[in-house]
Amino acid sequence: MCGICGELRFDRQSADLAAIQRMMSHLERRGPDHGGSFSDGPLGFGHRRLAVIDLSEHSDQPLVDQALSLALVFNGAIYNYKELRHELRGKGYHFFSEGDSEVILKAWHAWGEACVERLHGMFAFAIWDEAKHQLFLARDRFGIKPLYYAADATRLRFASNLQALLAAGGIDTRINPVGLHHQFMLHAVIPAPHTILCGVKKLPPAHSLLIEADGQQRQQRYWSLSATRPAMPRSDAEWLEAIHESLRMAVRRRNEVADVPVGVLLSGGLDSSLLVALLAESGTSDLNTFSVGFEDTPQEAGSEFEFSDQVASHYATRHHRYRIPNAEVLQRLPEAVDAMAEPMFGQDAVAFYLLAEQVSQKIKVVQSGQGADEVFGGYFWYPRMLAETTGSPVERFAKHYFDRDHAEFLQMISADYCGSDYSSQLVARLLAEPGAETFMDGVLRMDATTLIVDDPVKRVDNMTMAWGLEARVPFLDHELVELAAQSPPEFRLREGGKYPLKAMARGLLPDTVIDRPKGYFPMPALKYVRGEFLDFMRDILDSQRCRERGLYQRSYVKMLLDAPEQHHTRLQGSKLWHLALLEFWLQRNVD
Repeated sequence: MCGICGELRFDRQSADLAAIQRMMSHLERRGPDHGGSFSDGPLGFGHRRLAVIDLSEHSDQPLVDQALSLALVFNGAIYNYKELRHELRGKGYHFFSEGDSEVILKAWHAWGEACVERLHGMFAFAIWDEAKHQLFLARDRFGIKPLYYAADATRLRFASNLQALLAAGGIDTRINPVGLHHQFMLHAVIPAPHTILCGVKKLPPAHSLLIEADGQQRQQRYWSLSATRPAMPRSDAEWLEAIHESLRMAVRRRNEVADVPVGVLLSGGLDSSLLVALLAESGTSDLNTFSVGFEDTPQEAGSEFEFSDQVASHYATRHHRYRIPNAEVLQRLPEAVDAMAEPMFGQDAVAFYLLAEQVSQKIKVVQSGQGADEVFGGYFWYPRMLAETTGSPVERFAKHYFDRDHAEFLQMISADYCGSDYSSQLVARLLAEPGAETFMDGVLRMDATTLIVDDPVKRVDNMTMAWGLEARVPFLDHELVELAAQSPPEFRLREGGKYPLKAMARGLLPDTVIDRPKGYFPMPALKYVRGEFLDFMRDILDSQRCRERGLYQRSYVKMLLDAPEQHHTRLQGSKLWHLALLEFWLQRNVD
């Protein structure tokens, strides 16, 4: 896992190597093991490496293949790289390293833009083809690895986080009205290509971008998810067997394709507990597992140790527990915000940040359970949407998902930033795309391919990579997701959701873990705002910088500050935290 950046000039000038260095300085924590750069006239690359596969210097990057006139910077892990290397050797290619990075270079030379269709894993990479004077950018099917870029008439720059692009300079930092609407309607999910800033875009998941030397661009989608029933119907038993085998394979791949030990972030929920069980089922022993907990409030427990301890004991893992006091949460909160490539409302972002700090001192790679709820229907709002029988598809979705209605958004945001109901327009378009058999098929597909990218997936990537820790997400193995998407939504939503996972867990996990209510990484202090946390948010929203920015209507801010515990979103997020977090992120990154 790594951090990548680069620049391609269109004005016949050489790449700005000083800008490359400034970008690399904001990527160092993603790759603490090695740093390198490469330039070829108008093209400049920068790379920070976290050594996980082929620990030798032969896989340091930028990776240059002089014989093929190619250069690469790559962030991610290709789980089928050995099979691809064998195939490419059969085509006459010779390799100078043992890693997955060089396989991407050879794959580009052999198959061109179609090479991404053969890659099984998580990735964001850039290839400079010196002979063709082309820059090729690509991102994995689910956007597990980030790729931001900024372009004007003279150049294109890209990087693994938005802060690196800001450090390079020349970015339009005005707030993007479309991104702002998504930020507050979709609980900080801003789907690609938008970001919160006008001058920065994201390459969408499952897309590639080819840039010519003169600046011409061609973006194309190389994969899409079908959510329709297979031609040959399957029984429940056949679905369960197929999903079990596919998940077992996904977990095994992410454990075996590494030259360092792989652990598990064990929250105590079904998803991460099942990863431990499947690793044990495949013969893995001496597994490291990690859990974090926080202080309780009268409304909510701050840890799930009760459940994670059961799983760790059942499988005799080498378990590590960390309990974080609220005082440390507040003290370290600015650090976590600085690690956010984009502003994130999820209260567990700080939890992942503090957990990753501890885990990174013992291990470099972990598996994590993100994606299971989206793929297998684990959230409480899915059954509510399924039961909703009136209204258009977007109305059925918005009623149970949107953080606030468009009318409330207009009351919250100053007139300068008000516009159309962009989020409803986006969701309506996504739900109407072909290849989804029913409304719920469309919802689950949209969640897995679009919404998840900029909430739990981005959150885990940012918070773990801030400590040089690689997080692998087997529930987003594309073959597993393709299989699950063909199964009936009612099958996945049975027994309150995630029925296939609960069924395969019987006999592998304690029933108390399987049958417990759906939990989250709890951080009660950011949900039930009071005391020092309330003072912290009040100081942000009453600051001169916030008032001068003029983003929020003061009457709305006053309403939230007067009764912070009375204003929650449909998904139980604090509306006050939403406003404070965005303003705090802007103050620390843009002002």
